[in-house]
Amino acid sequence: MQSPIFSFARRATFCLLAGLTSTVALPVSAQDAYPNKAVRIVVGFSAGGTTDVVARVLSKELTEEFGQSFVVENKPGAGSNIAAEYVVRAPADGYTLLMMAVTSAINQTLYPNLKFDVTKDLTAVALGAKVPNLLVVNPQLPVKSVKELVDYANKNPGKLNFASSGSGTSIHMTGELFKLQTKIDMSHIPYKGSSPALTDLVGGQVQMMFDNMPSAWPLVQSGKLRALAVTAPARSPAAPDVPTMAEAGFEGFDVSSWFGLMAPAQTPDAVIQKLNAAVAKALAKPEVQKRLLDLGAVPQPMTAAQFGAFVKSEVSTWGAVVKAAGVQAD
Repeated sequence: MQSPIFSFARRATFCLLAGLTSTVALPVSAQDAYPNKAVRIVVGFSAGGTTDVVARVLSKELTEEFGQSFVVENKPGAGSNIAAEYVVRAPADGYTLLMMAVTSAINQTLYPNLKFDVTKDLTAVALGAKVPNLLVVNPQLPVKSVKELVDYANKNPGKLNFASSGSGTSIHMTGELFKLQTKIDMSHIPYKGSSPALTDLVGGQVQMMFDNMPSAWPLVQSGKLRALAVTAPARSPAAPDVPTMAEAGFEGFDVSSWFGLMAPAQTPDAVIQKLNAAVAKALAKPEVQKRLLDLGAVPQPMTAAQFGAFVKSEVSTWGAVVKAAGVQAD
């Protein structure tokens, strides 16, 4: 017969080990239960823009998939840097995400005093969609193709102005990339958003612009602007008659605005994979695809690793353009 002391010691040891085991297992069970409360998707732009709309499309789907609220929170300012830094400083638990746009990849070089690095301080979760830019001109400009535009610019140096939604935006930098490739002489006119830029383009105050398709295409359809090319590698389903830049003679001119979810660095991989799978499932739904395509956005599912490599390549690509164009903010 065992002594009561020995029996007590065994029970105490068993309880201690069980307690230790459950303590070690807690993080795993917490990841398995993710999400068990509301998740914030932070957007670095005001409500109503393309970044915000894509975030809200995905937030609705993620809410339905997980049974927990995915709430969009707008934190505009400093070219989306305020939102990005906010997410960088958030706990790495998957409950604060960033709807990152191409702007953040450009900002990495454009702003020399950034307090974070998007390739090191953020972890890629999932790419949501890409939106091609559209090269549009005022209909009074006597050109009907990209080649004719370049020929006109060479014959009239300094007479062309190209508009953008602001210095350092993807729309601006697409124009700078075009300048670098063609060596044409034209001036950049920045505006506070696409809307006023397009208004002046329609009015003839400026002659051309590379704008996001969702905002420019309705003006093309109404005859107020002329579309010369789309900056994606393939023609847009929304504008099948508009050639690509590659078809116009500019092979490799692949420039799109894009939008994807990022999380703070060190977010558990199990959480990242859960979110990535849920986004891929959402993008496979016909109704989600239609909603995005109606915006001129193309669903682009990627693995988390593929999206991470893509972000790094975009930082590098746009960094070279920013430096070559001599553009700097801050």
